[in-house]
Amino acid sequence: MKEAVFPEYDSGVKVKTSKKWLLPYILVTSLFFFWGFVHNLDPILIPHLRKAFNLTDFESSLVDSSVFIAYFAMALPAGYIMRKYGYKSGILVGLLFFGIGSVLFVPAANSLEYSYFLGALFIIACGLTFLETAANPYVTILGPPETATQRLNFAQSFNGLAAYIAPAYIGPLILSNKTLSAEEANAMSEAQMHAYLVAEAASVKMPYLTLGLIILVITVIFYFTPMPDVKEKVDTQVSSFKEAFKSVKLKWGILAQFFYVGAQVCVGSFFIKMATTSADLSESSAAKYLGLFGLFFMIGRFAGTYFMKFVEPKKLLLLYSFINIVLCLVAILGNGMLVVYTLIAIAFFMSIMFPTIFSMGIDGLAHNTKIGSSLIVMSIVGGAILPPILGAISDHTGSIQNGYIVPLISFLIIALFAYKGQQQTRQ
Repeated sequence: MKEAVFPEYDSGVKVKTSKKWLLPYILVTSLFFFWGFVHNLDPILIPHLRKAFNLTDFESSLVDSSVFIAYFAMALPAGYIMRKYGYKSGILVGLLFFGIGSVLFVPAANSLEYSYFLGALFIIACGLTFLETAANPYVTILGPPETATQRLNFAQSFNGLAAYIAPAYIGPLILSNKTLSAEEANAMSEAQMHAYLVAEAASVKMPYLTLGLIILVITVIFYFTPMPDVKEKVDTQVSSFKEAFKSVKLKWGILAQFFYVGAQVCVGSFFIKMATTSADLSESSAAKYLGLFGLFFMIGRFAGTYFMKFVEPKKLLLLYSFINIVLCLVAILGNGMLVVYTLIAIAFFMSIMFPTIFSMGIDGLAHNTKIGSSLIVMSIVGGAILPPILGAISDHTGSIQNGYIVPLISFLIIALFAYKGQQQTRQ
């Protein structure tokens, strides 16, 4: 059988791909599903823990902060390990963190301590940092550079599939729909309140324990599966960073990804709060609509991959950014189910943004592709910073809808990034 030979994405290094790499490709694509699955349980955890520990919107947003601060802390170590030991090593380390952190939800639930939940989420996110730093550029090298964006969008479509399954089918298992009023809470004895908290905390054990065990099994499969890999020879880490930062595309990509991830997390994490307050839905009903949010996110990925056959990715990104700016205005000013449907529409038009920004940001980095990948993944810290700002605005104004000015501004910045990309193309 004759093998097809393609250059690594803008790196100048040859990578062979053939049918014997089908299993590795399937395994790597599965990672997009699993990290999407656990990320899309966070919007379920936020209202669940808010209720269980009587948290404000700002305090509950620390779920996002504990997750996305890990991206900032671990992106550079992840990039270093992959440059020295290759993509497969980075994936194995990431899977171990992911699996262990998921299993730690059991003792966290037993402890009834909010900080322990945040710690377990931080460990999971450390693993996701390794996985995303490895898997995103890994997908781009398995084929010709001109179709790298489409391949990445296709792989991330499975992330969208998880965005539907997690809230729609696992969300109702976690959310109890038992919300105590202040009067009911005050009327409870200490023993009754403890029993209530134990019952609320226990609902997260089985989903996360099951997920953790599955991830650990996949770790073993990855370990014994041969995978194509490229180990780059770089003189020093410092010089590579200097070279990488000469790229205007990378600088803008880092900024745009910071605001995109912040916007995505803001819209998704506070979806249930928006649905229960603006449309007066129950938590379980809101979780089902959150599943539709994920479903339309997935449909948007597949649709965007198709549209990119006819429209340049940067032009599609610009169009989608402007549409989401308008939709954010509707979410802020609207009421009732209109707000819920608007948020679902935002998901559709957000769907192509992460992989498109990522691909545009690392374009032309050659042997510094892994450095650029680490820096763009590092910018995911926007998901730790912007949701608390939204939560603080909500707490201060008494309206969660007012907080959606944060994603609106974020989409403005993404539109500017896309516009700059088009200017560079014309020059």
